[in-house]
Amino acid sequence: MLANQLEEWHRYKNELEEIDILGKLAQEEHDEASSVELSKELSELEKQIASYEFQTLLGEKDDRRNAIVAINAGAGGTEAQDWAEMLFRLYLRWAESKKMKTSVVDHLPGDEAGIKNVTLTVSGPYAYGYLKSEHGVHRMVRVSPFDANGRRHTSFASVSVLPEIEDDITIDINEKDLRVETFRASGPGGQHVNKTSSAVRVTHLPTNIVVQCQNEKSQHRNKEVAMKILRARLYSLEKEKQEEEKQLRHQAQKEIAWGNQIRSYTFNPYRLVKDHRTNVEVGDVDRVMNGDIDIFIDSYLKWLQNCPR
Repeated sequence: MLANQLEEWHRYKNELEEIDILGKLAQEEHDEASSVELSKELSELEKQIASYEFQTLLGEKDDRRNAIVAINAGAGGTEAQDWAEMLFRLYLRWAESKKMKTSVVDHLPGDEAGIKNVTLTVSGPYAYGYLKSEHGVHRMVRVSPFDANGRRHTSFASVSVLPEIEDDITIDINEKDLRVETFRASGPGGQHVNKTSSAVRVTHLPTNIVVQCQNEKSQHRNKEVAMKILRARLYSLEKEKQEEEKQLRHQAQKEIAWGNQIRSYTFNPYRLVKDHRTNVEVGDVDRVMNGDIDIFIDSYLKWLQNCPR
């Protein structure tokens, strides 16, 4: 991989030198047509180099993997559940813009609005590498549409991001350590209510990790997906112990409340999204909520490179 990166770097260097030489010749000969064409080539090369630089930030062995994203509403009641659904939509929009596939594994609607929690997989090149920047507590401040008095509310939701583990990594799970339960999947009612107990909940007794899946049609498939998530959770837990970076992993998730947020989204009294790790700020809140979070991902990966390991 390093050899490929070096080869690519040399290619960009040579192309840049060639454009520089041709540009000087065009300037000396007052060849405006060539200058315009070279300007376009330079602009395209700059985009390629920016993309190359970004890829070099994704050097961890798990960065290439698909991602498992779990969103949980925290302090704030109905407002927090609505906030969790807003984040869910944000990540769906982001994945769509990157042409990545998403699949909902588990979904628990809120009591009045929004969602209490949702788990989804995001499949595509470097999905985990990109989305690991989103792991943590997200805070929203706005005038709540659920408050008849029009008061400003602060709400929280946690986002947990894990790499999806494939067959290239072996995670030994003893069947005796599992408690497997089945139940009827929740639904909107009417003809869509699940008539059989196809939903599956798996508890890993030694760690007390609980995962469940109810969005597949068969009990067998739901258990298969739940086991995949369990393997990812156990793998992440083992990485914690080895790397001593518990603050960046699911088992080190802090309380979903004041003071622990990684990013704040303010809709009122002013409009601003701020990442508290990198201090990057964006004033266009609507653009961010529509999935444009690349500036936060890019700054986080650069910040991460400078963090002590």
